[in-house]
Amino acid sequence: MMVFLAFALALLADPATPAPPPVERCGYRIVQTYPHDAASFTQGLFWDDGHLYEGTGQYGRSRIARLDLRTGKALAEAKLPADQFGEGITRWGEQIIGVTWQNGVGHRWSIKDLKPLGNFTYDGEGWGVTMVDGSLVLSDGSPELRFLDPATMREQKRVTVRLGDRPVGMINELEAIDGQVWANIWMTDVIVRIDPVSGAVVSLVDLSGLKTDAGASGADSVLNGIAWDAKKKRLFVTGKYWPKLYEIALADCV
Repeated sequence: MMVFLAFALALLADPATPAPPPVERCGYRIVQTYPHDAASFTQGLFWDDGHLYEGTGQYGRSRIARLDLRTGKALAEAKLPADQFGEGITRWGEQIIGVTWQNGVGHRWSIKDLKPLGNFTYDGEGWGVTMVDGSLVLSDGSPELRFLDPATMREQKRVTVRLGDRPVGMINELEAIDGQVWANIWMTDVIVRIDPVSGAVVSLVDLSGLKTDAGASGADSVLNGIAWDAKKKRLFVTGKYWPKLYEIALADCV
């Protein structure tokens, strides 16, 4: 469990503030392993109606795709313009909404056939997105989560993510699970579970060792991608350029 202490001390913004309080800490067990396209720079992931949907990054290679879980292959895809770096994706109604890294441009596609439905703009960077109680929640690498009206993209509020009194930065891919926002922390093996009302980190999930198991290597091949099958209560995770995708269950929570 020393990874949690190292995480807490390393990524928190102000070392002059008091040490963070104890929070729930969980490990994991692998339930099932599936193939994943090792060429995919995974930026966003969600589950819907029997399929995974993935958004990938890198200029000239960014796309969204509907994936077959058993094979990891794309059943349908839509590419982003070559000058845009794709980031997180989420479902809103019959749309997939996706953001880009530094372009300030977001996209809408039909979830039925992945055909484009239009674009929108927003300020700042885009990292991860998810839906919570009718609001689009956007991360931008800072400790703040922005809540937006998904129809108009007008900002409704902001919440600062904190572990105790310390703001938590590098918040990346997002997934809403049972009223919480789960978030990858970029360049770490840790997922944080966040109360979307207060911004408090209520749990840490240590996925150390999963990258090694996946056979991924290189500094860019970090953990990123969380998807939740609400009907079957299945939790999926993967990473950038990983050749495997995992169904996992939480374990050894203290």
